[in-house]
Amino acid sequence: MSASKQDPPPLLKGRIVAHLGKALIVEDSEGNTARCKKRTQLEQPAVGDYVEWIRTEPDAGRVEKILERDSILSRPSKNGKTRPVAANLHQIVVILAVKPNIDPLLLDQYLIVCEFQKIAPLIVLNKIDLLDDESRKSIDELVLVYRNLDYEVVEVSASDKTGLDDLRKHLQDKTSLLVGQSGVGKSTITNALLPDLELQTKTLSTASGLGKHTTTASTLYKLPEGGEIIDSPGVNIFGLAHVTEQNLAFGFREINSAADYCKYNNCLHVREPKCAVKDGADSGSISKQRYLRYLKLRDKLSD
Repeated sequence: MSASKQDPPPLLKGRIVAHLGKALIVEDSEGNTARCKKRTQLEQPAVGDYVEWIRTEPDAGRVEKILERDSILSRPSKNGKTRPVAANLHQIVVILAVKPNIDPLLLDQYLIVCEFQKIAPLIVLNKIDLLDDESRKSIDELVLVYRNLDYEVVEVSASDKTGLDDLRKHLQDKTSLLVGQSGVGKSTITNALLPDLELQTKTLSTASGLGKHTTTASTLYKLPEGGEIIDSPGVNIFGLAHVTEQNLAFGFREINSAADYCKYNNCLHVREPKCAVKDGADSGSISKQRYLRYLKLRDKLSD
């Protein structure tokens, strides 16, 4: 029996692969894309969300429902609330350049956000081809601190392709968000990982109807070996919006573990007596430099 005009259109399953302001690009199970709006009352969607949607035109539709998320990365927005950046992430790939130098305080802030959002970080050190013996030694010392805390660290040189196969293994069959400041080589790494980047970008541009892909769009790209990377350019997702002086220690794995042995439950690890964290920093079981950066961030949060 043919469907009557009153029958609602069928609900389709899909995934949001790009967020262009109010427009969402949704990919269906066949790999076709459609430009969608969201239902008015629906919560804010994010790239990586699995959704139910209806087709309203051949290449357009409306997102009706956001399916349950395994993880959601949010960033602070202007009104004191948070705004979702990416959903269903397995890891956040923090890209740092070893030259001119790594800012360990910035790295720690990235890791704090990962700890609070319960998303695994992967630290990628780029431009290792530029290291001389002296700078190599200081990088090795820094890397050892993080590896001892069970953080994964991958060293690459995007320009001469060193370490990229190792990086690909860490990305395979996972959804990863790439983050990094300007100048660290994020674009070069993305281009190296995605040989068909131009084609994928063109497909999304066509779906968006904007003629060319906007550089401010969060976008999900498919890796040839399986898995996806989400690139979210120009978005400072790493504000410590919900981190306070009281809960900052949670963002430092070793400080959080040692805190269980402090005399006082509400120990802030600054001047309190019988503080296991201070004792650890003095004895060397906790990196003195990491502890000093913890104190520095506490001061920043109290300002």
